[in-house]
Amino acid sequence: MNCRKIVRIWAITLIALWATAISIAPMARAQAPANFLGTVTAISGTTITVKTDAGQTYQVVVPADAAIKRIALGEKDLSKAEAIAFTDLAVGDRALVKIDPDSPAGTSQALRVIAVKQSDVAAKQQKDREDWQRNGVGGLVKSVDAGGGVIVLTSGAGATAKTITVHAASATVLKRYAPASVSFDAAQAAPIGAIQVGDQLRARGTKNADGTSIDAVEVVSGTFRNISGTVLSTDPASSTLVVKDLTTKKQVTIHITPDAQMRRLPDQMATILAMRLKGGSGGGAGAWGGGGQAGGGTAGSTPRPAYQAGGQGSGAAGGGGQWQGQGGHGAGGGDPQQMLSRAPAIKIADLKKGDAVMVVSTDGATDVTAITLLAGVEPLLEAPAASQSLLNNWSMGSGGQGAADAQAL
Repeated sequence: MNCRKIVRIWAITLIALWATAISIAPMARAQAPANFLGTVTAISGTTITVKTDAGQTYQVVVPADAAIKRIALGEKDLSKAEAIAFTDLAVGDRALVKIDPDSPAGTSQALRVIAVKQSDVAAKQQKDREDWQRNGVGGLVKSVDAGGGVIVLTSGAGATAKTITVHAASATVLKRYAPASVSFDAAQAAPIGAIQVGDQLRARGTKNADGTSIDAVEVVSGTFRNISGTVLSTDPASSTLVVKDLTTKKQVTIHITPDAQMRRLPDQMATILAMRLKGGSGGGAGAWGGGGQAGGGTAGSTPRPAYQAGGQGSGAAGGGGQWQGQGGHGAGGGDPQQMLSRAPAIKIADLKKGDAVMVVSTDGATDVTAITLLAGVEPLLEAPAASQSLLNNWSMGSGGQGAADAQAL
């Protein structure tokens, strides 16, 4: 290759690099929007890292002349915010950031930061969790009357199955889970017409005495997939497992996030639950924990687990540990969904090839994210329809706290 060709190639390369740099620079300057709301995840020097509710992460320099204020949770009048020092900011605080439009190229500098203390956020989240448990209902959508604002749900399974009517008014907050997401933080506003028959739905508001009707102040819904199958392989390092769907006969890769509920039914518990779902009494084999502190709670609440396992995440089906509810009154008085909540938690490493599992996941053909995974379910597969209904309702009404997360500011 002669020198002229080499020079030409280098010239073309430099022009390409120069053009790329020009195109990237505006992107860097526009990386952070003019205003955004999120949670402070890190503080280093004079830079804060903020993760928005939609999942974007921005690093923002807070110069000495930036206005930094703190406001009480729920307060909307910014004139009531008090000035604080940069050192008063803490990881976990909620922050509303306004970017200086005159920030140097390639950087984002804050003009103003309005913060809410993490402890106030945590207290609000706890209060909201309790409200969802006390005043919430959940189930599968049976019908939707968009014009009348009426949604009918089926909740529970077996002897505890019931129908719930949800009344949505113009002031009701309606949200829908984002595609491939099980995070309430990422749920998006959506009209009632977006709710479909078969969706999972959770609502909170004012219930009637028996919990069969509710005037909703907030509703969240989503379309999810049910999978019953056998484990083909597991990969704890990547938090995935491959399952053969018994219905479609196809392989599905299931992603396990920290928010996923994973439990294994002990043999005796699975047998009793299967008998109940098939209409049997299930009596004499052990208590379901219908009463007492551990077994108490209405449908849609989050009962406290009463299972005392010999080791955390041991996954031993039926081994050591008590799953009888404290103060239980026998199998006839319990809630199957509460029974699931008492099953021992497991990890992906506790699963092995050939295990039968039932999964509620995000919607997808061959690649999904688990919401709930239940192992030790061989007896339940004898009553698949009732079992899937049970699992759907449990995944919405138990264990997960995402639907209670507060939206500060």
